[in-house]
Amino acid sequence: MAVIHVTNRKGQALAIQGKVGATLMENLRDNDLDIEAACGGCCSCATCHVFVDAAWVNKVGVRSDDENELVSQTEAYDPQRSRLSCQIKFTDALDGIVLTVAPPE
Repeated sequence: MAVIHVTNRKGQALAIQGKVGATLMENLRDNDLDIEAACGGCCSCATCHVFVDAAWVNKVGVRSDDENELVSQTEAYDPQRSRLSCQIKFTDALDGIVLTVAPPE
């Protein structure tokens, strides 16, 4: 399994084993990392908001219009790094990705 480096809301840096083919949201949620995922990954809430480390931003692809609309309305929005983790499929190319879970809304 590939690794996801994530800082939780308490500021603790953790390395978790990620399941390739699942979304980042599923991987974070299944490892109890402060991800509510209220909509179940349908891109209709922002409860899986994360900040992607600057070194990884170009590797995760661009936000869709729907994702951009949701994430840009959050209080912690970072135009460069904010993403909804449900919209990023975890692949071998993302092995080692570095994320921070955004504050709750």
